[in-house]
Amino acid sequence: MRKKYTLEIEVPEGISCEFVDETLKCKKGEKELQKEISILGASLKVEGNKISIVCEKANKKDIAIIKANEGHIKNMFAGIEEDFVYELEICNVHFPMTVKAEGDKITISNFLGEKIDRVAKIISGVEVEIKGSKIIVSGSDIEKTGQTAANIEKAAKVPNKDRRIFQDGIFMTIKPGGAI
Repeated sequence: MRKKYTLEIEVPEGISCEFVDETLKCKKGEKELQKEISILGASLKVEGNKISIVCEKANKKDIAIIKANEGHIKNMFAGIEEDFVYELEICNVHFPMTVKAEGDKITISNFLGEKIDRVAKIISGVEVEIKGSKIIVSGSDIEKTGQTAANIEKAAKVPNKDRRIFQDGIFMTIKPGGAI
């Protein structure tokens, strides 16, 4: 059965939002985040300090999509207030590897004694800091920050080997909201 569904999200104090051409832009001071939000059959409006999403004929799937977008919007608010931080640990048992951040990429040298360097992409808007055996990835957009951390982890993955024996690699140890 389809019925009208309305969701209102409170905009935190100090954050200004506008919705233009299916793009929600949120800004506080110098920090600005934007996300493309398109929900079929629903309309999004920014009125004062509230964002309202209205779907005239909603079913379970429509409500699930609206609630998923609510989570994305709340993550935008959280990212504007404070950066999301991921911590990764460099582990090497067999060969000492070297990890360097250079511009928009991270280079992993001598991984398992390989002659060719492995490279991971750093997405724009994300900062990567290497302190000894720790890599700290931080940024205000949770999707870009998480993707950068995943790129680094994936670049140092050992294919076709038993992970209990070949424990070399770069592993995520702390995600936003607590440990793994």
